[in-house]
Amino acid sequence: MKKSKKVLALILTAATCLAALAGCGSSAPVQTKNDYESQETTNGTETAAKEETTADNDPVTINFWHHYSAQSAENDTLMNVLIPKFEEENPGIKVNAVSHEWADLHEKLLISAQSGTLPDVARLDSAWIPEFEKMGILTALDEEMSDYADIASGLLDSAMSTAQVGGHSYGLALNTNSKILFYNVQAFSDAGIDVPQTMDEFVEAVRKLAGTNENGQQVWGYNEPALAGWNLCPFIWSMGGAITNEEGTAASGYINSTETIEAIQMMADLYAEGAITGWNSGDIPMTDGFGTGRYMMLLEGPWKIAEMEGAYPDFEYATTGIPAGKGGSVSVLGGEDISMFNSANKEAAWKFMKFMTDSFAQEEMAKCGQIPVNKAALESDTVRNADFAPFIDAITTAKSRPTTACWSEMDNELSVAVTAVMNGEKTAKEAMDELAVTFDEMLAGQ
Repeated sequence: MKKSKKVLALILTAATCLAALAGCGSSAPVQTKNDYESQETTNGTETAAKEETTADNDPVTINFWHHYSAQSAENDTLMNVLIPKFEEENPGIKVNAVSHEWADLHEKLLISAQSGTLPDVARLDSAWIPEFEKMGILTALDEEMSDYADIASGLLDSAMSTAQVGGHSYGLALNTNSKILFYNVQAFSDAGIDVPQTMDEFVEAVRKLAGTNENGQQVWGYNEPALAGWNLCPFIWSMGGAITNEEGTAASGYINSTETIEAIQMMADLYAEGAITGWNSGDIPMTDGFGTGRYMMLLEGPWKIAEMEGAYPDFEYATTGIPAGKGGSVSVLGGEDISMFNSANKEAAWKFMKFMTDSFAQEEMAKCGQIPVNKAALESDTVRNADFAPFIDAITTAKSRPTTACWSEMDNELSVAVTAVMNGEKTAKEAMDELAVTFDEMLAGQ
């Protein structure tokens, strides 16, 4: 177990990352998720104190912190279906579930780590795992739970990779998401072009679809709302590039590889031609631009389906996978993990974690729009008929952003560097060569 004194040494550094942590990488980009927009609500008394089992067999209470919106279907299912069933099956354990706003949860966990009042279990954004592991506050499940391998084998390997740090697992995948290509059906029909299946076809389609519409308004072939890892990784990876080596210990030769540079330069060239836009202040918001025919294509997650249904129910669009390049068709993984803190009542906490990732709980959450990570649940009719079904194939080949403690800082530097390329201040090679040096220094300082 890591020494607790590491917490104080790292707490200030960790806190500075808060502004850069936005679900799916947003120091310019923010992943839009309804779960993150709720007001903080407490379901039960907020406390990290645990009731220990006594000689009179009093129940153990485990505290579960999460960021399901208090008014959401997910929270309703958690409170009225899942927790009651878990407590019925485990009569010696009670669950005190506490809802926070997404950003508030991150901050409160940092503060609680310092004061020694952490919950037993929490639903964590996958990008937080390396940060908390470095602080020494998470339990290495593969080392301490004898049946970890059996449980992990029933969950998607791609989703489980988000909780892997330094060869150990610090959480179970809880739900996942990714991005695929949304496109304007009528625009493709009018232009007489096929839906792109390769990166070369994508670039050609972007150029052909850009221009002006019948009302004299400018239209763009593709919209990208930000320039950070969540936004750029599908292009970098699909074109054969990388951010770091697989171990997440070095960036030189990866972030500035020929393939990565080509991916960034491709985006810069399309922007210079007026074929893509979206990340600048004052640009049309993604959903509005797509629904009004100003943006012809975009990469987005399953939440976009609900947004389009609510705002533009009559708009005709379709979806397809990430156009394939030298590296294949590779999207980016988002989602959340469920992790245990070192101070937890570990036996009870582990039972709850296993319950939340079993097929019953996963299928119940799938009814609310959460994409399961449990392999059996993914085969259910509930999932096969869900709005998010088109994303399942992408998730099986998607990759996690680097699971390093300094990823938030790296992500911010990536956005700054690529913005300079888009603005013509640097070539992609110049910017990526400089970024490689910066990244190596960050990774060496972990």
